[in-house]
Amino acid sequence: MGPCRALHPLSLLVQAAVLAVALAQGTLPAFLPCEFQPKGLVNCNWLFLKSVPHFSAAAPRANVTSLSLLSNRIHHLHDSDFAHLSSLRILNLKWNCPPAALSPMHFPCHMTIEPNTFLAVPTLEELNLSYNGITTVPALPRSLVSLSLSHTNILVLDPTHFASLQALRFLYMDGNCYYKNPCQWAVEVAPGALLGLGNLTHLSLKYNNLTEVPRRLPPSLETLLLSYNHIVTLAPEDLANLTALRVLDVGGNCRRCDHARNPCRECPKHFPKLHPDTFSHLSHLEGLVLKDSSLYSLDNRWFRGLDRLQVLDLSENFLYDCITRTTAFQSLARLENLNLSFNYHKKVSFAHLHLAPSFNGLLSLKVLDMHGIFFRSLSQTTLQPLTHLPRLQVLRLQMNFINQAQLSIFGTFPGLLYVDLSDNRISGAATPADDLREADGGPVFWLQSRDLAPGPLDTLSSEDFMPSCKKSNFTLDLSRNNLVTIQQEMFAHLSHLQCLRLSHNSISQAVNGSQFVPLTSLQVLDLSYNKLDLYHGSSFTELPRLEALDLSYNSQPFSMQGVGHNLSFVAQLRSLRYLSLAHNDIHSRVSQQLCSASLKALDFSGNALSQMWAEGDLYLHFFQGLRKLVLLDLSKNHLHTLLPSTLDNLPKSLQLLRLRDNNLAFFNWSSLVLLPQLEILDLAGNQLKALSNGSLPSGTRLRRLDLSSNSIGFVTPGFFVLAKRLEELNLSANALKTVEPSWFGSLAGTLKILDVSANPLHCACGAAFVDFLLEVQAAVPGLPSRVKCGSPGQLQGRSIFAQDLRLCLDEALSWDCFGLSLLVVALGLAVPMLHHLCGWDLWYCFHLCLAWLPRRGWRRGADTLFYDAFVVFDKTQSAVADWVYNELRVQLEERRGRRALRLCLEERDWLPGKTLFENIWASVYSSRKTLFVLAHTDRVSGLLRASFLLAQQRLLEDRKDVVVLVILRPDAYRSRYVRLRQRLCRQSVLLWPHQPSGQGSFWAQLGTALTRDNRHFYNQNFCRGPTTAE
Repeated sequence: MGPCRALHPLSLLVQAAVLAVALAQGTLPAFLPCEFQPKGLVNCNWLFLKSVPHFSAAAPRANVTSLSLLSNRIHHLHDSDFAHLSSLRILNLKWNCPPAALSPMHFPCHMTIEPNTFLAVPTLEELNLSYNGITTVPALPRSLVSLSLSHTNILVLDPTHFASLQALRFLYMDGNCYYKNPCQWAVEVAPGALLGLGNLTHLSLKYNNLTEVPRRLPPSLETLLLSYNHIVTLAPEDLANLTALRVLDVGGNCRRCDHARNPCRECPKHFPKLHPDTFSHLSHLEGLVLKDSSLYSLDNRWFRGLDRLQVLDLSENFLYDCITRTTAFQSLARLENLNLSFNYHKKVSFAHLHLAPSFNGLLSLKVLDMHGIFFRSLSQTTLQPLTHLPRLQVLRLQMNFINQAQLSIFGTFPGLLYVDLSDNRISGAATPADDLREADGGPVFWLQSRDLAPGPLDTLSSEDFMPSCKKSNFTLDLSRNNLVTIQQEMFAHLSHLQCLRLSHNSISQAVNGSQFVPLTSLQVLDLSYNKLDLYHGSSFTELPRLEALDLSYNSQPFSMQGVGHNLSFVAQLRSLRYLSLAHNDIHSRVSQQLCSASLKALDFSGNALSQMWAEGDLYLHFFQGLRKLVLLDLSKNHLHTLLPSTLDNLPKSLQLLRLRDNNLAFFNWSSLVLLPQLEILDLAGNQLKALSNGSLPSGTRLRRLDLSSNSIGFVTPGFFVLAKRLEELNLSANALKTVEPSWFGSLAGTLKILDVSANPLHCACGAAFVDFLLEVQAAVPGLPSRVKCGSPGQLQGRSIFAQDLRLCLDEALSWDCFGLSLLVVALGLAVPMLHHLCGWDLWYCFHLCLAWLPRRGWRRGADTLFYDAFVVFDKTQSAVADWVYNELRVQLEERRGRRALRLCLEERDWLPGKTLFENIWASVYSSRKTLFVLAHTDRVSGLLRASFLLAQQRLLEDRKDVVVLVILRPDAYRSRYVRLRQRLCRQSVLLWPHQPSGQGSFWAQLGTALTRDNRHFYNQNFCRGPTTAE
């Protein structure tokens, strides 16, 4: 039983209501068990609640404008659940009672909603009931603006459901009938069911097995999403009254299944059928999605009248031939975004691609996506119609299996900002002559459908250490190609290029300062995940404006034994501000010092500084030459300790130092004075056990300290007191059992963030940390839900507010005191009464029980026997005598400790002057047992015979069997007496084992035989042993 027990099995909600009115030093969080967040949001996500929490009247319920109950277990909503929230505008009940097919365990669930549940909230504007097992639209307030009923079991919509919702503008009802949430037929939308929603502007009915566009939709609609149904025919009357429509998505209704990533129904032959005038009356249309519709051609009349069209998605169709000759784009002068991705020919890769001349009519085009069309050569003629488009900014050509690319063509585009050629097969420079020598009817590549899916996007480096290319004027992405070497001819006419990404290639050359000569404006260069050889001191010196260089994950050259690496080129890059050498396993044979007058951020994580700094002073000054360095990442460098001399040789300008995921078990906090500008220190993921060696030094400028994911279980009082500028402290995921205000002193009031989540806090009654955390609760993220108890067992894993630790009684102590007092009273009454009524009977029973107890512990008191055993042996047999003196005596007298036995030995204990017979008689009658040590039984000495006769006489006189036999040789068992005695009293006959493994058991059995009466050893089937004379 722990020191604090749960008071009663009250529900979490009742406890929260009780705690909210508790009067103590600090004020409990008002919305327990939920968390009140900025902008009036009460976050109750992932708390496994089974009912809606009813917050205390003392809580500022009028300030609650948004309530999120995402991913709980609420299956029943009552009329009064939200009535007390008078200002509630947004309510999220998503994922509380999912339909059986969407449930992780496929458990059936039906959510019950009482009639006035939402009507009691007249201010409600946004309601999300997605992923719940509801079969009908509940009664809703007139104020509702946005309603989500996606992934439910609602299959019918009729006018009565939305009769009073005049303010509704957004309605989402996706995924109510599809392969993940199957139904028998399809969602049925009655004609005119939504016509009464006069302000409805956004309607989404995706994944509902619809076979036609719902009739009589409200004319106010601006966005209509009908993708991934089974609407294979579109005519003007389907969208007749939707003249205000701005976005229309009818993609995925007649799918291209060879590129599908989920269950797919093949498009019927000769479908889809789009009437030429289907969209002609939609004069306000700005976005049209026809993706995954099995289109083989484009009809110019489809786009007639779409003068405002800005976004057109034609991806995942069969337009590989159409885009080379179509005239459909000639009239789309205002189109800004065109997606033609994955319009490939099945199992074919074309040698060349020539875009149709009508592309030059897209004068407003900004983004063109052409990835996944599969053509092997990129030349001037490929993109000729695009070269004079004045507003073209983004061109995506990734995953086309391009192996020859004339990159210089992008120099002629007037406004191009980003070109993506990643995930191709480009291996080097291509010239116009090379392109002309290859015929259009080149070899064909037969591809499997599994090769067509796009790969995951790159994970960008940390913004602190390696800036992205988003702000660059021109970016070229050549990552994930087949580049082995880089020639300057590749980048001809690209002098304005500012960002170049070459990651995930196989570049293994030794860069010497001549590879990027044409790129005089390059600012960001990404060469991560290659095999670069940094041998030359002039590497990258041809890039005068280079500001960011990523050389991470180039570990292969650094792992080659005996090969040196030259990092002196860093000093020659006058504009370099960001450098990443991360995850290169750098450990030896590199330049002894990095020097730079401009570098501000260096990522050196994932290397082996522990080995470098173990080489004496060779690399002690490795970072000292970076005079303006502000950010330094030394994470994952296998560091076990960080000496003051090491910190002293880091740049004094450092403001951020990361030491995450090392093996640091000790940190000298006083050495922080050696880094006078340090503001952020990250020590997360190390092996610190305590913060006990000193404290943070006075005068430190530290603002943020991350000590998460260590094993800190103890903090010295006053440890953080002197760090006056400390604002953010992360102590999460440690082994803290308490949080003491003495750690912080007056600093506690100035902390902006104090994270103590994921610690095994000891929630004992009166725990002091509760009051402290309540005082600084504004700085503690996730206090109601993420700060949990680790002990005692009944509170483990629960919130520290599961019961009020400041008010609960210590029931364990109460029960102990009650039990002790009850025992004292009972004894005080029982002992005198029993003594008066049956004192003699109790005295008799006591002595009777005492007689049955083993007498080994007090045999020397009243008993007159001086020895435990008289040892009889033939001393003429030297082997037997040696065994007795060196084995038997030592084991029984010297090695048994407090249980040592006293033996009577002839040559040691017999009194001189007495006759032989007198000594034998005295020894037999003064010992509890007579121990005979025999090597053989066919011939025995006179001493043995006389001793045996006296032992037998004692059996007749005193009725005590005191004989114990130890046989040293197996052939002694031939004696009939020995065999008979072994049959009658087996434990009094012992055979000395010659194997060492059995000798321990022998000494234990011998000790038992010498200390217990032989009567207990007799076999009751043959004999009951000697009986006591009456």
